[in-house]
This record gives sequence, C-alpha cells and structure tokens, in this order.
Amino acid sequence: MPRRRIGFWYRLAAVIAKPPLVVLIKRDWRGMENIPADGGFITAVNHNSHVDPFAYAHFQYNTGRVPRFLAKSGLFNKGFIGAMMRGTGQIPVYRETTDALSAFRAAIDAVERGECVAFYPEGTITRDPDQWPMTGKTGAARVALQTKCPVIPVAQWGANELLPPYAKKLNLRPRKTSHVLAGPPVDLSRFYDKEMSPELLKEATEVIMAAVTRQLEEIRGEKAPESPYDPRQERIEQRRRSSAQAQAKVEQEEGQSK
Repeated sequence: MPRRRIGFWYRLAAVIAKPPLVVLIKRDWRGMENIPADGGFITAVNHNSHVDPFAYAHFQYNTGRVPRFLAKSGLFNKGFIGAMMRGTGQIPVYRETTDALSAFRAAIDAVERGECVAFYPEGTITRDPDQWPMTGKTGAARVALQTKCPVIPVAQWGANELLPPYAKKLNLRPRKTSHVLAGPPVDLSRFYDKEMSPELLKEATEVIMAAVTRQLEEIRGEKAPESPYDPRQERIEQRRRSSAQAQAKVEQEEGQSK
C-alpha cells in the first residue's frame, strides 16, 4: 500500500504549525528508520504536555507518513479547528455514547488502507509525579491484534519543559529541545489469533507501554519505576484514604462527646 498523499489540509496545517515549532524548540529526532515506508501501522506515543501532539506530529510529518490522531469529538465542531481536523482526516472519539465504537472501526479501516494511526494509550497527560508513562488503555492493542499491523513505540520529551503538564503558560527560556525516539516494532505475535479477552488486551497493552517506556528511558538516561503509575488504582487509594480519615474523624468526635 503506498504512502498516504499529503493533501491540502495537512500542508496548510504544516505551514501554520511548523514555523513556531522551529522557533520555539530544537529537535533531537531519532529512530525514523523504524517508521514503515509502506503499509498501515500504529504508533503508540507517551503524553506529557498539551504541546507534545504538535511536536510528535512534526516528527511524523517529516517521515512522509502523516498520522491520523484519535481526538475528542468536540474538537471537530470548533470552526476552523474543526475544519482542520476533518480535512486532515483525524478520527473523532465519542466517549460514553452509542458512537464510542466508531473510532475503533475508523482506526481499523485506516490501518487496512495503509495509513498511520497515532494512539496516546494513556488517554490523557500523564499524572505520574516524574512524568513517566502511566498504564495504558487497550484501544491500540485491540486495533493491533485485529489488523496484525506493526506497532511502533514512540517516546518524546521536551515539549513538557516548554509547557509543563496541565500548565497554561509557556516556559520559553532557555530554548527547549524536543526529543523524539521511535523504536522497532513491538512483537505482539504471541497474542495473535486468540480470543481478545480483557486479560489478553491488558497484557498486550502492558507490552506496548513497556516498549514506549524503554524508549523514554533511553532519552532521559534513567530508569523508570518498576510499576507504572495507575490512575484508577490511585483513585481507589484516594477514596480509601478519604474514607479512613472520615471514619477517624467520626470516632474522634464520638470520643470527645463521651
């Protein structure tokens, strides 16, 4: 399958986005040789800044394989931004609606047409205190196992120094470097042709996220924690602590009233 043609809307997006990216951040890009020259594939990318989709897209655009992102459906209805999203062929994600599976089907169709589909498996900017990748959602693994396409782990670091996680103000000085490293395809062959149970999808997702984390370890020159940050487990722990604190307060008040 030939490379997807870079059409008008993608070229327009590049004209708008590339100049500020070139001015604001230096580039340290590695692993472009791991991006397939032809055929459909998935990239799995870590997420640590509202700016990093632009930094990653710049890297991916320069490989000649333009990505299709999965993005919140609301962005597709916002004037010029919506027109850009639709024109560049991005995939709307309708969360918690009857259309929620449409993004999954669209991603499979895009891969089968020979396109690149970019996944942020964490689903949101990392909440890990040291900005390591969190546990991932299973969408990328589901598409990969359905299509048996290559999954390229991509790690990035630097956009988070320009705009830290959940910050609203750019940190312009000194000029930051966008480090992007694409690794070799993740071997998921042991999961092929098996029932896609929740357990299997979870295990495949862990393999993908471990590969992404290894690329980030290489960029940062340090080891990630043995267990990735799990936001769901953290919410459970927070509720447990809150419940324990509330119970302790009740017991304290009852003791004082005696």
